[in-house]
Amino acid sequence: MDRVNATTPSASSASSADDPARAAFAALRTPEGQQLLAELRDHDPADELATATRLRRAHPAELVSAALGQARLRQRAVAKFGAEDAYRMYFTPNGVEQATRTSVAAHRAARFVGLGVRSVADLCCGIGGDAIALARAGISVLAVDRDPLTTEVARANAEALGLGELIEVRCADVTEIDTAPYDAVFVDPARRGGRGRIFDPEAYSPPLSWATAAALKAPRAALKIAPGIPHEAIGPEAEAEWISDGGDVKEAVLWYGEGIAPGSFRATLLPSGATLSAPAPLPAPPVGPVGRYLYEPDGAVIRAHLVADLVERCGGRLVDETIAYITSDEPFSSPYVAGYRITDELPFNMKRLKALLRERQVGVLTVKKRGSAVEPEELRRRMKLSGPNAATVFLTRVAGAPTMLIGHPLG
Repeated sequence: MDRVNATTPSASSASSADDPARAAFAALRTPEGQQLLAELRDHDPADELATATRLRRAHPAELVSAALGQARLRQRAVAKFGAEDAYRMYFTPNGVEQATRTSVAAHRAARFVGLGVRSVADLCCGIGGDAIALARAGISVLAVDRDPLTTEVARANAEALGLGELIEVRCADVTEIDTAPYDAVFVDPARRGGRGRIFDPEAYSPPLSWATAAALKAPRAALKIAPGIPHEAIGPEAEAEWISDGGDVKEAVLWYGEGIAPGSFRATLLPSGATLSAPAPLPAPPVGPVGRYLYEPDGAVIRAHLVADLVERCGGRLVDETIAYITSDEPFSSPYVAGYRITDELPFNMKRLKALLRERQVGVLTVKKRGSAVEPEELRRRMKLSGPNAATVFLTRVAGAPTMLIGHPLG
């Protein structure tokens, strides 16, 4: 979420009048600012210059610029928060980029409720996306962030959504917060710096080691981390959960405390809520020839190293020891995989693929790849597709050899 370094001094003591960004935000919350935001709800960004020129005839230029910027952010936020909430909330550029989408935050809040949690210290709360989900689940929240503007935005969002009584927002250094009065702790360290994404967990703000120590002190805790974190960086006290939404991996969470299975791995798929878990990764699965069916595991399953579990369940095998494609001779139905019936297996050859697709009159081609450097759009362009039929091509490796698999989705 939208955070500054949790251990770096900030301008928290400065008034909004001394901070142009905070002053602009304060102006948006005046009746005149609210009128502008309502008028700009459905504006077309392509007409922004003409819109700005028109509005500046009746409103201060600074206020018009702030309102236009907020209108753009709200439009971007619809994808994460839905239109009903997004057009009532307030955002910062980093807040839109880094905020947890509502579906994921609601899933995490439901897990907290299931663990008996009634109060949470939300450390590094950003614009308040997780605090909102927690409050809507009936949990009282202390939401803490070091950045003055960010905390003002979080407070405004709690009030705008009618959750002010359940969410206390505090501008403070998270490392100085006493979390003892709370049933649980949620920590979402900043994973972006001035140069973009931060891949070293100890370079998070606050560092992963501090966040882990804070989590271990609480009766229950959840620590949000990057989905690509190495498994060896996860301590044995944590249950690691990877979450995908609509097939896209969104985040990973480390869970601690009562009711958690330490050392286990979990993959959760939204919106269905299907959850696959194992106490520890299974041994490497078998590798063998391509059968009649191919299965593509959900990204959360792959990140959680649970592909071997699915191989065991379907009685199948991998097509290559380094590729997460499962194959079997019998159909297998599971929410954790997308299944395909394979009609052709060919060595990688563009001309041969083009001839086959022309023969089959394929006009719509879905290209999937693992272990191939070929770009799907480039392949589609070179195929010069034409015809009423559809097909899926997998560009991958089978037993180490570049291979093309042609098939159709099951069901």
